Amino acid sequence: MPFARLATATTPTCHIGLGLAAVGRPGYINLGRDEDLGDNRSVETLRARTHELLDAAYAQGVRYFDAARSYGRSEEFLADWLNDNPGRNDVVIGSKWGYTYTADWTTDAEQHEVKDHSLATYERQRAETAALLGDHLDLYQIHSVTPDSPALTDKELHFKLAEAAAQGLTVGFSTSGPAQADAIRAALAVTVDGEPLFRAVQSTYNALETSAAPALAEAHDAGLTVIVKEGMANGRLAQPHAPDALKAVAAETSLGCDAVALALILRQPWAGVVLSGAATLGQLASNLHAAVVDLDEDQLTRLATLVEEPQEYWAKRGSLPWH
Repeated sequence: MPFARLATATTPTCHIGLGLAAVGRPGYINLGRDEDLGDNRSVETLRARTHELLDAAYAQGVRYFDAARSYGRSEEFLADWLNDNPGRNDVVIGSKWGYTYTADWTTDAEQHEVKDHSLATYERQRAETAALLGDHLDLYQIHSVTPDSPALTDKELHFKLAEAAAQGLTVGFSTSGPAQADAIRAALAVTVDGEPLFRAVQSTYNALETSAAPALAEAHDAGLTVIVKEGMANGRLAQPHAPDALKAVAAETSLGCDAVALALILRQPWAGVVLSGAATLGQLASNLHAAVVDLDEDQLTRLATLVEEPQEYWAKRGSLPWH
C-alpha cells in the first residue's frame, strides 16, 4: 500500500498532507479567500502559487498531496510540479473522481461542480486523471460518498475498481454530509470476490464536526488508511473567525488557532494523514506547527465544547458562499 511510504519520513510533519482544493480553482467556499488570493486568480497565477506551496510543503517534510477532478486544474498543476521535480519520488499522490468541475474558471458560476458516481463517469475521469498524473497516482477515491450513493451498490463499478486495485492502484472513498458514519460503515461492507474493496477513507473531522470518529476508528482497525479533510472547517476555525474558546487556547500555546485545530486531529490514534488546505505560504507554515502543539486536559475540555450537531454543522457549511 503506497501510504506505507509515509512511515519512512523523518520529520514530525510526516502525518500532515497538503490538499489542493483551495488553489486548484479560482472559486471555493473557504472564508477569507479574497484576502488569501486577491483579485488576480488567473490560471498561471494559481499554477505558480500551487508550485510554491508544493515546494514549501515538500521542504518541510510533507509527502502526501491530494487533488481531485473537480478541483479545477489541481491535477494539472500537480502533474507539472511532479514533472519539474523528477527526483521527488518519495511522494504519495491521491486524487478523486465523481464530481465534474463546471465553473469554467470563474467565481460566480451558477454551479461549480456536478456530482455523478456512475461507471461512465469513473471511466471518463479515470482516463483524464491518467493522462495527467500517469504512474504518479497512488490513490484514487470516490468523491463524497453518502449512504445513498449508487457507488456503494454498483457491482459493475466495484469490479472495475477492483481491476484497478489489482494493477497496483489503491482504491478509496471520501465522505461528506451529516451521515458520514453511515457512509463509512456501508463502504466497509463492500467486497469483491470476498475481499474488501476500499483501502483508504477521507472524511471531514474537526473541532466542530466529530461525528465520524467512531466509524473512522473502525475503518482504521479494519486496515484502511484514514485521511482527514476540512480540519479547519472551511476557515471557521482560523483567525479571525475562530470561536473564542479556540482563540483562548491558541493564545496559551503562543501558536495559531489553525495549529491548535489541526493538533486536535493529530491526537486521534486513527488519523493517518491530516490535510492542510493552505492557500498561502504563511498558512502552510502555521498549519505545520500543529505537530508541536501540546494540549493539556483543561484545554481539551474547553475545546470539546465547540462540537456542533452534524445537521447544524453541514447546514452552515452548505450556506457558505463560493468566493
